[in-house]
Amino acid sequence: MNIQQAKQRFGIIGNSPLLDRAINIALQVSPTDISVFISGESGTGKENIPKIIHQNSNRKHNNYIAVNCGAIPEGTIDSELFGHEKGAFTGAHDSRKGYFEVANEGTIFLDEVAELPMTTQVRLLRVLENGEFMKVGSSKVIKTNVRVIAATNINIPNAITQGKFREDLYYRLNTINIFIPPLRERKEDISFLFKKFASDFADKYHTPSIRLSEDALNVMKDYNWPGNIRQLRNFVAQLSVIEKERNISARAILNALPQNKNEKNSPILFKNKEDLSEREILYKVLFDMKKDLTELKKITFDLMNNEENLDINTEIFNDVYEKEITLLPKQEKTKTDKNVYTLASQEKKLIKQSLEKHNGKRKLAAEELGISERTLYRKIKEFKL
Repeated sequence: MNIQQAKQRFGIIGNSPLLDRAINIALQVSPTDISVFISGESGTGKENIPKIIHQNSNRKHNNYIAVNCGAIPEGTIDSELFGHEKGAFTGAHDSRKGYFEVANEGTIFLDEVAELPMTTQVRLLRVLENGEFMKVGSSKVIKTNVRVIAATNINIPNAITQGKFREDLYYRLNTINIFIPPLRERKEDISFLFKKFASDFADKYHTPSIRLSEDALNVMKDYNWPGNIRQLRNFVAQLSVIEKERNISARAILNALPQNKNEKNSPILFKNKEDLSEREILYKVLFDMKKDLTELKKITFDLMNNEENLDINTEIFNDVYEKEITLLPKQEKTKTDKNVYTLASQEKKLIKQSLEKHNGKRKLAAEELGISERTLYRKIKEFKL
């Protein structure tokens, strides 16, 4: 099996070199019995790698068991992994085989292995070293021949320093390390993933598939995607259900993406000011205007709740994204003929140019800019226009 065949069989989407490298390493180690440690952020698709390894190994006709260590309560994790004898604890009415016994001659995938309690880590280390374990409540040693593949989304060296993970267990698991890149490091795959998820949801909901405009795709590539592929899939599902238009615009993406206060995870990750493109400047201006409008709405609602017969222009409730700003200013130059990309100056030029176009008529200018007259009036005063 080659890389492309592995992708097709296990539904892996993308052509990122980092992703291809991870799959290639998985294929290379498959024929061996070497322990494999998979690292990467949550939502990157780490669960596909152990399936590739198992299906390309000599164990493929035997059991493959995936265990989410973080989903099993601490009090029962030993019983789940190694089994228990009848009467070993309250509720143990019968003897039970654990995953390591059931997976004998096969493969066991321990997802979120860093969540294992320290006592369970000791038991796991013994299995890795000599293939031996004992059921809970038993003194009889059981032999097993299991290939162990582990994964986590946390920094194991930090966990070792904090005394939360055994260093000897880490080195025993980490014979081969396979890193799954986050989505922000494989942005060339976003369009492929979007099309796949959009097609899946179109089939599921019996609707036409949604499509991205070029600007919309650029916005999605600029986003950080802290939740990786899982977040992207949920985002496509949201757009597929909520958006009436099947052609998704950049404006719709901007409206739907979460706006975190943390700059690291904000929807648009900007470069240095001198590296900004006109498109990026426009997006930033739009975000600033939306923030202003949100503040204005809050003030207006407060006024409406406290005063009667207040004459308020209902245009302030028009969302800034109901109008698209299609007129971009020319680049401003300094005396040294260097480009200046001050965001405030770009916003000022947009407003000034719109006012000149409509001969100073604020209502028409506000409509073109997609903001209320009250916000425009405040901006005029702010920029001394």
